[in-house]
Amino acid sequence: MAYVNNPTLNSQRAGTRATDEKVPQALSGYRPTLGATASAGPEYGRQTGSGVTTSGWLWPRSFALTAAYTLFNGFTTANQTRNAESQVRGSRETLRNTEQAVLLNAATAYMNVIQAIALLDLQRQSLAAFEQELRATRDRFNVGEVTRTDVAQAEARVADAQYQVSQAIANLSSARAVYRQVIGVEPGKLSTPRSIEGMLPKNVDSVIASGLTRHPAVKASEFAVDAAVFQVKVAEGALMPNLNVQGQLSQAYDQNFSVDSLGGAAVTLNLSVPIYQGGVEYANIRQAKELASQARIEVDVNRDTIRAQAVQYWGALEASKAQIQAAQSSVAANTLALEGVREEWRVGQRTTTDVLNAQRDLTNSQSALVVAQRDRVVAAYSLIAIIGKLDAISLGLKVNVYNPTTHYEQVRDSWAGVRTPDGK
Repeated sequence: MAYVNNPTLNSQRAGTRATDEKVPQALSGYRPTLGATASAGPEYGRQTGSGVTTSGWLWPRSFALTAAYTLFNGFTTANQTRNAESQVRGSRETLRNTEQAVLLNAATAYMNVIQAIALLDLQRQSLAAFEQELRATRDRFNVGEVTRTDVAQAEARVADAQYQVSQAIANLSSARAVYRQVIGVEPGKLSTPRSIEGMLPKNVDSVIASGLTRHPAVKASEFAVDAAVFQVKVAEGALMPNLNVQGQLSQAYDQNFSVDSLGGAAVTLNLSVPIYQGGVEYANIRQAKELASQARIEVDVNRDTIRAQAVQYWGALEASKAQIQAAQSSVAANTLALEGVREEWRVGQRTTTDVLNAQRDLTNSQSALVVAQRDRVVAAYSLIAIIGKLDAISLGLKVNVYNPTTHYEQVRDSWAGVRTPDGK
């Protein structure tokens, strides 16, 4: 649902299609340009020749057709095309990165709702248990077996449990809102997700190696370097000569009193050589080179980020596994401890405080187990994203997979037209 509905992902798809148009824009440099001009309007004229003066109104009319074709422009068109194609490839990787981020957010939102529901259930169970303890404590107080202090302690725990329930309800409402934002629908009855840890490499070094070569953020930055290098060559093309051929067909009527019509055709070969233009072209070249250097540094930045995240999420996954085992042991032990404390309390060997503390310890260990289980799933999905496999195809999602090359192929060789093709 997130793959289909998420507006962030759909927005990036539209941005990728817009980037596709840079290629036909660049390829237009290989194509001829055609133009037409026409003019008409009344004109008052006066002409003197051989002692004869003629005057009156004329209706001059003219039109011209012009065609031009660039033969050489310092390889600017070729480099602009390569620059645009690199931008398209980078845009596809950016789209893939957005897809991964959206799907990770969807998995996280899903697990957050499951966690919030489980924690709310635990807090309600805890509240019910404390209320039961309060009733029992009041009964024993009425027959003089406990003091007013015991009743007050039980009442305090009930009030605290009511607060925890209210907080858990608020957290669940917030988790549902984020779920609706990311996935596009309200959460229904959610089931426990299947494990995807089988998709992970066996160790953190393999995760790092896969991330450095497959992560879309790294690949997008590498294509950005290619685009920046070609942009340097485009800037250098401003220092090269420009050669084009131009043809013109013109016709004029009623231009003066002595000629009714005048027509002509011309084909010219035009060469322009830049000598000095104030230094702007040199500044553009230097700027392009600095931007290329920046793009290369961004590749290292992204690789360092991926390496750090791989170690971080792998550690989180391993820690969550240990936390789950510890929390399961703690739940089992606290369950037995609570049962024992209650039995001892009934025969007067334990205080009310002991029972309340045992109930709180059990709730805390159960909550810790829920949180650890959620963290394990989210950490696994985060690692899948690090190795570049958190996408519709790798996950086997039952959706029509968006193919960005479809739109690109539709517009790449387009010579005319203002309608956007249905390449979605």
